[in-house]
Amino acid sequence: MTAIQAKPAPAWEETTATAVLVLSDGTVLEGRGIGATGQAVGEVCFNTAMTGYEEILTDPSYAGQIITFTFPHIGNVGTNEEDIETVNMAAASGVRGCILQADITNPSNFRATRHLDQWLKARGIIGLAGLDTRALTARIREKGMPNAVIAHAPDGQFHMAALKQEAAAWPGIDGMDLVPDVTTAQRYGWDEATWHLGQGYGGAGEAKHHVVAIDYGVKRNILRLLTAAGCKVTVVPATASAGEILALQPDGVFLSNGPGDPAETGKYAVPVIQTLLERKVPTFGICLGHQMMALAVGAKTLKMHQGHHGANHPVKDFTTDKVEIVSMNHGFAVNRETLPANATETHVSLFDGSNCGIALTDRPAFSVQHHPEASPGPQDSHYLFLRFVKMMEAAKAG
Repeated sequence: MTAIQAKPAPAWEETTATAVLVLSDGTVLEGRGIGATGQAVGEVCFNTAMTGYEEILTDPSYAGQIITFTFPHIGNVGTNEEDIETVNMAAASGVRGCILQADITNPSNFRATRHLDQWLKARGIIGLAGLDTRALTARIREKGMPNAVIAHAPDGQFHMAALKQEAAAWPGIDGMDLVPDVTTAQRYGWDEATWHLGQGYGGAGEAKHHVVAIDYGVKRNILRLLTAAGCKVTVVPATASAGEILALQPDGVFLSNGPGDPAETGKYAVPVIQTLLERKVPTFGICLGHQMMALAVGAKTLKMHQGHHGANHPVKDFTTDKVEIVSMNHGFAVNRETLPANATETHVSLFDGSNCGIALTDRPAFSVQHHPEASPGPQDSHYLFLRFVKMMEAAKAG
């Protein structure tokens, strides 16, 4: 008697959805596909900003991540060529995908040059609309940032088993160095200053200081604010040696933002920073640069449960005794319990009490976890660039 054999399940499943988000635990969330077609794997986070979606989607610090926008109306002002934050145009911005609650509307802004959907297609970013982003955000807050695959197929056919396997197998950002994906390949000079309505971006004026910026995934507006503060800016790759940097005779060194696990990037970045600190070169770090400086003085970093991603984060600066509204984008943080005696905590998050800044007591160096160039306040934190300039002036005088 022949045993009855079950028919194998079809490899491809057809749905009414044209995009899916497949979480590492096997959960499948359906929606409408936007942007590029195909599939990408990454870590799902949420961003609470109500504006600046183009800057967010081109921020190299989001490499390896799928962004869930909590604000429902994304795309309503279109896109333009002035608000892009990626400097290294030869490389992808790094973001793996985006998730929206509402469909993208036609742009209604005089600066718009392209519809967001067309812009996403051109940049190869996969999107999903029509998802309950409030529910997904609540899930992330409860369970942490999941690994997932985002896929867009206009015909609604998805190989679900393969997508689930890929999501479950992806190791995640913890332990991953993503800086090589976004850093520059060669040294270059920067001379673009800040933007003004009707005038565009200004040019460099008379430079009083030479700043070498180490590019771990630097944002354009950081370089613009350094230029506007009277600095000649030279950008070098993340792998530049201390000797190469010192040969440029910098008055100061800037440690940029960037993606990935700081402990992994620190394997080659920390020795360079330690040499610069030993030479007492004035140093200023932002985001990943803050974490690099902390690692360089012996502190540790840790993976956060849900991270900080948004433009409404209150941070207290103990040096001014003021509270600033800042922009943040990080999934790792400096563990304050591991800070050495020569590292003073200068900033703290008023959301969860995590460390957001340090200053060294025996070296001309400081750093912050948030993004002072992103202007959510709108200019609450711009003084940090002037603080860096004064530090360089003091070093020259002393």
